Amino acid sequence: MTSTRTTDWFGKLNQLDFDIDFFEKLLARNGDSVEVLRTLGELVSKKGDVQRALEIDRRLVERLPDDFLARYNLACSQALAGRPDEAIDSLSSAILLGYDDLAHLEVDPDLDSLRERPDFRALLGHE
Repeated sequence: MTSTRTTDWFGKLNQLDFDIDFFEKLLARNGDSVEVLRTLGELVSKKGDVQRALEIDRRLVERLPDDFLARYNLACSQALAGRPDEAIDSLSSAILLGYDDLAHLEVDPDLDSLRERPDFRALLGHE
């Protein structure tokens, strides 16, 4: 049985907001947790909080500088935040670090703002 207090608190939040709140609290306890950062980054991105996602993705890259997925996610956040040059740099780094799903790059909606850029097309080999 849940207490009224818990029900009242959860009742004011949808599931996504509840999950974000939960992981924000976990992050406050352990700001170095890569797992918490990855999950929270996905959640805030899903919610459309581009600036928070960008902040989290930067923190992940600081902790995991050689992780191609962290770089790729950072590029997505940068593209969504209107930082195309930074996004291209991060995508280039992700590819150099081993990201090889170029077919996904071509359809990922997070990267739509980059599609017509020559430097993006060059990354895909469509010069």
